[in-house]
Amino acid sequence: MASLCSARGVLFRGKRATFELGMRLPLQHTLRFLTTTPQRSWSSTASLLHQKSTSISTGTHHSNMSFGTAQAHLYADSPPTICKLEIEPHFTPLTPAQKVYAHWISRASLLGTRITLRQVSPESEGIYDLIIALYKAVDGDWAKLGKETGVSEEDVKYWLEYAAAVLGNLGNYKSFGDQKFIPRISRSSLEKLASHCQNKDILPKKLADAIYAVEPAGITLLGYPEDGHISTYYPDSPDITKAEIEEVQELLLKEDIKSENTRLRKANSTTFELLMASAETSAPEGKKTEYDLSGDKKLKLVYGDYSAELKKIAEACKAASKAALNDLEAKMFGEYEKSFRTGSLEAHIESQKYWVQDKGPIVECNVGFIETYRDPRGVRGEWEGFVAMVNQEQTKKFGELVARASEFIPRLPWSSEFEKKEFLKPDFTSLEVLSFAGSGIPAGINIPNYDDLRQDFGFKNVSLGNVLAAKAPSEKTTFLREEDIALYDRLRGSAFEVQVGIHELLGHGTGKLLQETEKGKFNFDNNNPPINPITNEPVKTWYGPGETWGSVFSTIAASYEECRAECVAMYLGVEKDILGIFGFTEESETKADDIMFIEYLQMARAGLLALEYWDPKYKKWGQGHMQARFSILKTMLSAGPSFISLTSTEPDHSDLVINLNRDQIRSHGVPAIGEYLKKLHIYKSTADVAGGKKLYDDMTSVGEDMAKFREVVMRKKLPRKQFVMANTVLKGDEVELKEYEATPEGLIRSYVERDV
Repeated sequence: MASLCSARGVLFRGKRATFELGMRLPLQHTLRFLTTTPQRSWSSTASLLHQKSTSISTGTHHSNMSFGTAQAHLYADSPPTICKLEIEPHFTPLTPAQKVYAHWISRASLLGTRITLRQVSPESEGIYDLIIALYKAVDGDWAKLGKETGVSEEDVKYWLEYAAAVLGNLGNYKSFGDQKFIPRISRSSLEKLASHCQNKDILPKKLADAIYAVEPAGITLLGYPEDGHISTYYPDSPDITKAEIEEVQELLLKEDIKSENTRLRKANSTTFELLMASAETSAPEGKKTEYDLSGDKKLKLVYGDYSAELKKIAEACKAASKAALNDLEAKMFGEYEKSFRTGSLEAHIESQKYWVQDKGPIVECNVGFIETYRDPRGVRGEWEGFVAMVNQEQTKKFGELVARASEFIPRLPWSSEFEKKEFLKPDFTSLEVLSFAGSGIPAGINIPNYDDLRQDFGFKNVSLGNVLAAKAPSEKTTFLREEDIALYDRLRGSAFEVQVGIHELLGHGTGKLLQETEKGKFNFDNNNPPINPITNEPVKTWYGPGETWGSVFSTIAASYEECRAECVAMYLGVEKDILGIFGFTEESETKADDIMFIEYLQMARAGLLALEYWDPKYKKWGQGHMQARFSILKTMLSAGPSFISLTSTEPDHSDLVINLNRDQIRSHGVPAIGEYLKKLHIYKSTADVAGGKKLYDDMTSVGEDMAKFREVVMRKKLPRKQFVMANTVLKGDEVELKEYEATPEGLIRSYVERDV
């Protein structure tokens, strides 16, 4: 379940994918229930930070702050890379009814903005409120704000860049990498700006402390609180342990309580609260709300998390249901409304059944707690919603890939026993995004993420065309040989389109999970089990009743699956008939072999750039997609130096380049990728978590031979894209589209006028 779009990379989601273009996958019981709605809690966390952290807050200018060069990478990008998502040519041709439907989906999605903010960090929502308040204080006249507060033009610029970064990531941690970023404007100057707001308490000391805090170093990364990191999926619970989180999760699996729309709070040493996202603050009638854990510990279900926001979202879903363009869409949004109002994940699963059946809609969408990447346990979903228009011309290419999938799947390096008996052909469309709510925008999506639904009902693939096409200012392409740069720059978009298509359809869309579906019943012949191609013996492991891929492979599941899907794309991306679907042949102007070369060169470069997301102190990967990319580079390197090598002559590796022999891609590269892919797939298919984890840990470990390149990767890193999206305004029966300029000011204004 994946996603991706970076300011310099793109990310696929759902079963999504993330990729560097060089430019960016369940809980309940209780005798009594609680009805409190958890409030924003940055103040308590900030208090903790104040006691034990270093806050970069002194001085009148950022350069005077006591901030070591080792931490300089925490500053917000200056200048940022901001792109406009072009939508007007795709929105204008819609009928009035289609525009109204799209408007209400957009509102349902964007009204979850504050949910995402609270899921990122304790202070994110407070920062968001500060941004909106400062804009309103001067009606967006930032020069006036500087003059009236005595803050320099440069510091106002630094504030705008930081504000844009917060809005672009919906929080003060990067959506791609989970690394905190801080303002370049000094704390004293920021306090002067805040003093101009009508609400003089808009920037209390504890919030300012949290904004600038960088010590202990663990708080600059999202992750398990036990490891010293930050996670608001476990709010107000700095002392919650991994063992406690795991014990609760085991109970939830046993009781068939789904986790995606929950958070977990440790109220005290014996009481844990499962916070259920719902507009209603009381449990459904007859619902058990208290469960026993080990010893004298209990788990209580608390309804009403994000209650205020979900009330508004449920109302927007109700309006979308009324405005729906067909019966399936009306039923889908009816289930969305029920899910967000009551907290029922079962209703959300029902919505996805209708969604999968709604083939080829002009207005496409999805809403809910979808991706679980940022929960360190990998089971709790981030709020996400989108609405987009179908690009018919691009969709034709993907349609042929879908239609011919049965030709391509048998070419993968495993036997039919490890593949579904029948490939459920999904809807595969190219979309132009109108609105995408969440911490980051992917380039492709493969959802739903519910494994049983995917196997029984199928799934959808979408490619987000205007995300892929969004142009950043000219930028230097790093780590390539001079003779490769021109071809790379010209074809990286086309090569990436091929990568997205294969990744989403034949990557996430393939594979069978061998399982005991219920006691004594199997989806394979357990008396004569298939032969494991890794051991050449009958398989000895499989999924038990109620187990899922995510529950078994736990924290590595998301990144591991992205890696498997990427390897499928690399393995099949050399096939001439697949390249021909996208218009690349031996006779076409753009040659098929050139696209193949750029596919492999692009992946190799992404694997090198991935070192940015590896923390050498904690030996921790901050971004699962890039972790996957790195392992694929290591796989390519294992094919030998005649195929690929990383070379430099300077002591600081400033002249580091990738040398890729295009003539050996099929003879060396494809076999190496195929062997790695086979192991990834078989371990997943057979629920062999021990084998799979060992393999993945080995392939994603960073030895000194690669760690030595991290410094130059950091020196040459490029800002990730931030996207400015349009708003829709309903006036009577008419919907107006309002677009904004691709600047920090335009991005801020779009959020102010969004009124969320």
